[in-house]
Amino acid sequence: MARRAAGLGRGPIVRLAGSDAAMSVLVVILGFLVGTALVAAVGRDPANMYRAIIQVVSGFDLTRGTWNARYIGEWLVASTPLVLCGLSMAFAARAGLFNIGAEGQYIVGLTVAQFVAFYGPPVPILHWVLAVLLGMLAAAAWGGLVGFLKARYAVSEVVATIMMNYIALYLSRYLTMLIPGTNTYKTPSFPATVRLGNAWLEGLTNRSRLNTGFYLMLASVLFFWFLMEKTRTGFALRATGFNKDAARCSGIDVTRSTVLSMAISGAFAGLAGCAVCLGSFGYGRVLAGLDNYGFNGIAVALVGNSSAPGTFLAGLLFGMLQSAQPLMQSRQIPKEVTYIISGLVVVFISLRSGFGLILEARAKQLARKGKPRDE
Repeated sequence: MARRAAGLGRGPIVRLAGSDAAMSVLVVILGFLVGTALVAAVGRDPANMYRAIIQVVSGFDLTRGTWNARYIGEWLVASTPLVLCGLSMAFAARAGLFNIGAEGQYIVGLTVAQFVAFYGPPVPILHWVLAVLLGMLAAAAWGGLVGFLKARYAVSEVVATIMMNYIALYLSRYLTMLIPGTNTYKTPSFPATVRLGNAWLEGLTNRSRLNTGFYLMLASVLFFWFLMEKTRTGFALRATGFNKDAARCSGIDVTRSTVLSMAISGAFAGLAGCAVCLGSFGYGRVLAGLDNYGFNGIAVALVGNSSAPGTFLAGLLFGMLQSAQPLMQSRQIPKEVTYIISGLVVVFISLRSGFGLILEARAKQLARKGKPRDE
């Protein structure tokens, strides 16, 4: 987008179009404006929608004049898997891949964590650390397999990951049912040593479900940024994403980069599964369907421009909408409004590319007329 805008000088609209961050903010604002108009159109008070949002992000109930930090904690809990699955999609995108398989990788991480919960050593700290590490490794292998098929046999990662999502789902259902005491809905309760509960965070947020998974998510954002922006490996991944042929001619092992990017991408999604499994629930689940964190992560990565800080902020945005939904319903705001706003944000992000094409066509038109580029 920035390259396309460069040919049109330095006008305010062009500068806006040339900034991915500014465009992301703009499309979010547009999404909320349209959502506000829809709420008003169905005869509801749009102010109630914003009261619900304020209550989620600040804990203040403007209607009753009370404050409860639990709302903030639940917002951060909802945002944690969204950020991690967004990082999964974003990391692959920076390497030129489209990872639709974060949902399956999430399920693999969740399933392995459940098994380690029951069969791992019930030693404080070691137990949950082992569950998280093995869950991430299994998900990394699940994603790395797709990268290997892509690099070695030119198998489309889109098709492969979609198929593997459902393989992961039904394999998880079958294996989880083998755990003694499991019914068609859930397993027995986890041992206390494997849970990610954090007494300090829970006390800070008035007994919310906020847990150590939040810290793991923050560490993942920093890891993404450092690896992708500050290391040779990150440079090789980005170069592969820009142009595989040029990267190969520069001595970069494209096969290794492809497999590595999908493996790390899978590890992020697997960590999301571990965080949900061990942090939000006290028991294992027999999944009846997809949790959709992986698919929502695609929208998070798009809004965040596939960057670490952008994906983090976008995950908080989508987590906020998810957490605000029950509060909106209690204020007579249809729950579908949050889905509409989320969808519109993604649509407007997609239209950004079309706007870039318009700018490019305008630049070519000015060039043909011989006009100065600053006009």
